[in-house]
Amino acid sequence: MSKNPYFNALLAGLYIVFIVLLVTYGPAYVRDKPDTIFAPMAMLSLLVFSVAFMGYLFFFQPVQMYLEGQKREAVGLFTKTLGAFAVITAIALTIAFVI
Repeated sequence: MSKNPYFNALLAGLYIVFIVLLVTYGPAYVRDKPDTIFAPMAMLSLLVFSVAFMGYLFFFQPVQMYLEGQKREAVGLFTKTLGAFAVITAIALTIAFVI
């Protein structure tokens, strides 16, 4: 998406927060409705969309850079993005287990 690995990792984290909020508070609006085939279809569609979105955030720019011959910069961008996301994940896990 961008060449700023911290921005890409932050967007990935914010996307996850949005999805968690949707999954946590969304069922309150459909509590009285019967289960249908559409719930599993929606969850599978969400999974596919999430994989595509995360792939775009993590891989698109590095692959473009790699194909343009900027191999070292591409690997650096991907590694920094992944590392920044690992820090965000570690913070989230620490908060989850401490609180």
